Amino acid sequence: MRALQLVDGVGLENLKVVELADPKPGPGEVLVRMKAVSLNFRDLIMVAGAYGPSTPLPMTPFSDGCGVIEAVGEGVTRVKVGDRVSTLFFQKWFSGKPTYATQASALGLPIPGAGRELAVFSQDGVSKVPDYLSDHQVSTLACAALTAWRALFSDAALEPGDTVLLQGTGGVSIFGLQLAKAAGYRTIITSSSDEKLARAKALGADHLINYKTTPDWGRAAREITGGAGVDFVMEVGGAGTLTESLKSIALMGHIAIIGVLAGAAEPLQIGSMIATGAKLQGVSVGSRAMFEAMCKAMELHRIQPVVDKVFPFTEAVAAFKAMQGGEHFGKIVLSFD
Repeated sequence: MRALQLVDGVGLENLKVVELADPKPGPGEVLVRMKAVSLNFRDLIMVAGAYGPSTPLPMTPFSDGCGVIEAVGEGVTRVKVGDRVSTLFFQKWFSGKPTYATQASALGLPIPGAGRELAVFSQDGVSKVPDYLSDHQVSTLACAALTAWRALFSDAALEPGDTVLLQGTGGVSIFGLQLAKAAGYRTIITSSSDEKLARAKALGADHLINYKTTPDWGRAAREITGGAGVDFVMEVGGAGTLTESLKSIALMGHIAIIGVLAGAAEPLQIGSMIATGAKLQGVSVGSRAMFEAMCKAMELHRIQPVVDKVFPFTEAVAAFKAMQGGEHFGKIVLSFD
């Protein structure tokens, strides 16, 4: 079988297609023929070697994938041959609160990822998915969709009619927009591109802010709410955006800290936090129980994940360069077909 791996070093220039022996499932394991994987910012920084103090090599990236079970090992009962499944980001976080052990079970690093034609996973590390979604769409669910779901529905205490602000038009924010609309929340979305804002409007965004032409977008968001502030912010930027998020937040509002697209360093706004009583909570994907609840809600509302670009898996480097360039709206997918 073929796989995407870093073998000789980190960096996009070292991400290669390699030939490996076909794996076989052991007791409690399943063999999955992968159909597609999707790109997350985490994958990009992993491949670049910036995800941790050291990257063990060889490394197979990608946490998010869709595939069909081709064989099962002894004792497998959760799934069967022929089932279409999604990989789960945390292979050992099934329900309840996370632990250090569950957080150490992330797919891609430290566990070899889904970027290969055939992959063996624990039967507990995959989950069946809605039939109405395409393989490409399913491959976007495990990280971006679940992160947005957890932030909105597991961590925050929102009610229909509350206002949520989504930063940018990447995977997490677009899923956040779609899920928030289905739940009856008022939505504000930001972008530096009027064309992307128009696409977000077509998906149901209630209010649009171009942060390039309106750099004081936190104040603009507060004005949209009549001065009350927004109830929730999907904070994906990090440095340079948290200040604006705090300007926009309502009293006792919730800011979900999800990404560091603009960098990790940001002065702690203690005064603003005290004045607003805002809750800042880091979010790191979610459990299998959250994933399965999300899939039920998506099926009920027939939410269609937005796949913006599809590359053959052999062109992974080009896909990552498209991500680096901010060319996408929603998700970028690699196809094994």
